[in-house]
Amino acid sequence: MASSKEYVDFILEQLSGLEEVTSRPMMGEYLIYYRGKVVGDICDNRLYLKPVAAAKELLPGASYAPPYPGAKDMLLVEDVDDRELLTRVVEAMYEQLPARRAAAVKPCPAARRAAAVKPCSAAAQPDQGTERK
Repeated sequence: MASSKEYVDFILEQLSGLEEVTSRPMMGEYLIYYRGKVVGDICDNRLYLKPVAAAKELLPGASYAPPYPGAKDMLLVEDVDDRELLTRVVEAMYEQLPARRAAAVKPCPAARRAAAVKPCSAAAQPDQGTERK
């Protein structure tokens, strides 16, 4: 079952005390970002956070569960109504999250064509100083 936009909006509203909290749809579910880093997922209208030390410390009773089949276990946040706690947890997680990966930059078509054309080497060019007999 896909997550509803209303639930995602509710979670974003709960985190509205933080700047730069965004969501991005991903195959019917959503990723939640804080200042450009992924902090968790929303799957089946349930909030899952990455199990970094800060989150585990501030949510000691949280259970672990995979957000979807085959995924690694994450912290399942049961009490999403506690805005203050949710904000503290996400803010505390930031420094412990991995840095953003740089997006792969593909060269433009003209650059790919230019790279495919290789100059002839000196050995492959005919000798200009001699005549053919």
